[in-house]
Amino acid sequence: MNDEMLMKIMEMISCGGMARSMYIQAIEKAKEGNFEEAAKLIEQGGEAFEGAHKAHAGMLAESASDVDNTTVSLFLVHAEDQMMCAETFRVVAEQFIDVYKELKK
Repeated sequence: MNDEMLMKIMEMISCGGMARSMYIQAIEKAKEGNFEEAAKLIEQGGEAFEGAHKAHAGMLAESASDVDNTTVSLFLVHAEDQMMCAETFRVVAEQFIDVYKELKK
């Protein structure tokens, strides 16, 4: 694994983890009744997730052009896991926000 690939993987881990944290914070804000802040955190989480997605898409494009030289490492598996968790938390957070809005009516 070269340094460029490692940097992209670390970007995926960092951005995915940041997105997940923002989605969790959004749930907490919704629980408090602060739906405006919850919406901002969902949006910010989406922006952070986009950074992970761009790094991942770049790696996929490189892999497609050099199929025989594709390396899968534990770091990459962890990075993709972070992304999947973040994506799942977004869906869950949006659902929780909707439920808390209904409860506050």
